[in-house]
Amino acid sequence: MFSPFRKPGRSRLGCSAANNNSVEAREPRAVRRVIALPILIIAAAFVTSCATDRAQTDSWEKHYIDPPRQKKIAASKTALRVCADPNNLPFSNQKGEGFENKIAELVASDMKRPVEYTWWAERRGFFRNTLKDGKCDVVMGVPASFELAATTKSYYRSTYVFVTRKESELDISSFDDPRLRTLKVGVQMVGDDGANTPPVHALNDRGIVNNLRGYTLYGDYAQRTPAAEILNGLVNKDVDVAVVWGPLAGYYAATSKTPLDIRPVTPEIDLPYRPFVYDIAVGVRRGEDELKNEIDAILARRHNDIDKILASYHVPQPASAGKEGV
Repeated sequence: MFSPFRKPGRSRLGCSAANNNSVEAREPRAVRRVIALPILIIAAAFVTSCATDRAQTDSWEKHYIDPPRQKKIAASKTALRVCADPNNLPFSNQKGEGFENKIAELVASDMKRPVEYTWWAERRGFFRNTLKDGKCDVVMGVPASFELAATTKSYYRSTYVFVTRKESELDISSFDDPRLRTLKVGVQMVGDDGANTPPVHALNDRGIVNNLRGYTLYGDYAQRTPAAEILNGLVNKDVDVAVVWGPLAGYYAATSKTPLDIRPVTPEIDLPYRPFVYDIAVGVRRGEDELKNEIDAILARRHNDIDKILASYHVPQPASAGKEGV
């Protein structure tokens, strides 16, 4: 899963010197990571131009480094080769227990092929070392219109959610709720470099900084569900409310001994453009149009079965959800 933490609008997190758990935004970097989740996370190449000595004659010479070209690697005709994280529930794990595992199996069965996995932790360099290097042909669970791969039509849509303990009766659903200024708020960060997720930006924009506590999306990789550290913090009352990517929250809440309340964040888009609802697709190498089109057809044909899988994992799908492939 490359969660939508990797969407444009990335900046770095900083921790207040007075409080190591507080989170604040720094200036956005020119090089941005996309996700996900986490993922989101990954650099874009920029073309720059500068004037030469001939500027006096109003002529310009461009100076840039060409981005690396995707080498042609033929997709397998005998198996659905998938790259995935071996320990990233509820999305995937090496035992095949994640919902992305189940959806990959469904697609492969429709193709009458087995699934063959290459296991690789979703960290910086994931796509370069896996899909682009030819170790696999698809990656499940990437944001639609992902710049590091071609993407199929989306097969589900989910949202960030506010999660609280039911006993607290907070019922928070909006970033504009004034109580967020005084409550302890848990937020997710993408990786060890502390990249901001969209909710952190939304809270920062509203002046909510010093009462935030950041939890890395990667979490403790020795645990069964590493990214659930933020929800463990909520249950343990380290925070009063957590803002979490929906699929993780729904999966965790379904088995939590502490009853939790989950509410999709509002607004769905923070103007001028910061979405909290994302369409999720399958990523394939650019140029693999035949494979992409085949998967698109399967996703459309099997969307009811996919919905059943998502429902069994308690994946929140907002009222505005609509699948491009349907």
